[in-house]
Amino acid sequence: MVFSSAYFLLLFLPFVLLLYFLVTKKYKNLVLLAASLYFYAYGEKFLVLIMIFSTLVDYKCGIMIEEGKKKLGLRISLFANLLTLGIFKYFNFAIDNFKSLIDSVGIQTNAFDSVIEIALPLGISFYVFQTMSYTIDVYRGNVKASRNLLEFATYVTMFPQLVAGPIVRYIDIQKEIVKREVTLVSFSKGLERFILGLAKKMILANTFASVADSIFTESNGDFSTMNAWIGILAYTFQIYFDFSAYSDMAIGLGKMFGFNFLENFNYPYISKSIKEFWRRWHISLSSWFKDYLYISLGGNRKGKYRTYLNLFIVFFITGLWHGAAWNFVIWGLFHGLFIVIERVGFDKILDKLWNPIQHIYTLFIVVVGWVLFRAEDFNHAMIYLKTMFVPTEGVHASNDFISYFNYNSEVALIFILGIIFSFPIYPYLEKKLTNPMLLPFRYIFVMVLLFVCIVYIAAGSYNPFIYFRF
Repeated sequence: MVFSSAYFLLLFLPFVLLLYFLVTKKYKNLVLLAASLYFYAYGEKFLVLIMIFSTLVDYKCGIMIEEGKKKLGLRISLFANLLTLGIFKYFNFAIDNFKSLIDSVGIQTNAFDSVIEIALPLGISFYVFQTMSYTIDVYRGNVKASRNLLEFATYVTMFPQLVAGPIVRYIDIQKEIVKREVTLVSFSKGLERFILGLAKKMILANTFASVADSIFTESNGDFSTMNAWIGILAYTFQIYFDFSAYSDMAIGLGKMFGFNFLENFNYPYISKSIKEFWRRWHISLSSWFKDYLYISLGGNRKGKYRTYLNLFIVFFITGLWHGAAWNFVIWGLFHGLFIVIERVGFDKILDKLWNPIQHIYTLFIVVVGWVLFRAEDFNHAMIYLKTMFVPTEGVHASNDFISYFNYNSEVALIFILGIIFSFPIYPYLEKKLTNPMLLPFRYIFVMVLLFVCIVYIAAGSYNPFIYFRF
């Protein structure tokens, strides 16, 4: 089930909210847990059992750690979670690479022909990292182990952020799991945030997706340099508005149920370095890797060369976390390389440059990286990058920027809106619209956005979020 579906908006969410506010506080977590399990099982059927297994294991491991079996409890938790992730996300990748290795040395075998493809459970990377953060925090003494299975299961399975983040840590919402309040003000703010996220998805992200998908689909054939740049710029906007839209909707839903999730995006495309980009992009993931992997590897405490190695390890795993394919790994290492380059001393040079030059440098690296991220495989990425930087007279070479946007006025408008809303315009307007006289216009605007989104949904088809496959 996706947030941007008629079933979710018109049936599931209203029913769950109605039931949630009808029951007493004693049963609110039970309603939320039941709704979350149904939400997940609606699309995953039996794969919901994997999430239940992860929940039960980490609940027990947290208690073991607190009762003195610290190392055993942590080892069981890490082993169970990483094994689950390895089997369901990376088994097919490992088998395919092993088959390719065998074929490359001339060994002919049918041994792998009967190996079945393992389905990837929705959002497994998110909830596995979420439960691991809990047991690690209990091990470090940062948080007390939960002794209430209902409360812990509610934390793990909470449908607002279950399948695409943000990655919520138990330490950040443990008090709200036990006791939380929803006021009319907090509910209305949550609803507004949800609708703005929905608008981002339906109006901006999906329009950019149609442009990017059409160009990337034809990019295995003969296509022009100009089209290649239009395609990757469209994808650059698509992935930001798609993923940040989900985070907005998750944060908004959280507020509607009394939870305050941390922000996951902070206008990453205004960054002036790759280091700053990762402080603004997918904040819950980058902070997770910093706190639970980078620091565990020694961080920057063991000399500069070990620090560089640690950074490469973190970004290697960051790439692998996003997908079981070499182009994701190379994308991660690509970003890791520039993080290290900046750390070596380039950041000092960068700081002395004119601000627009810093922005151009950062966006150029990010955009090139998105080619690796979006391409079907590494070979496809290389073809696409070659076309971007080696001018070609492809069959669509006449489609330059001006003619392309003349014939696609809607796309031109969306590109303009994409640029505008990549800057913190809305927070600025929000502060200006606090005048009580202007509030009705603000609410009317939000309701109009909701109506437009419902029209888009009614006229469209299934439109999952990009990060659902991670």
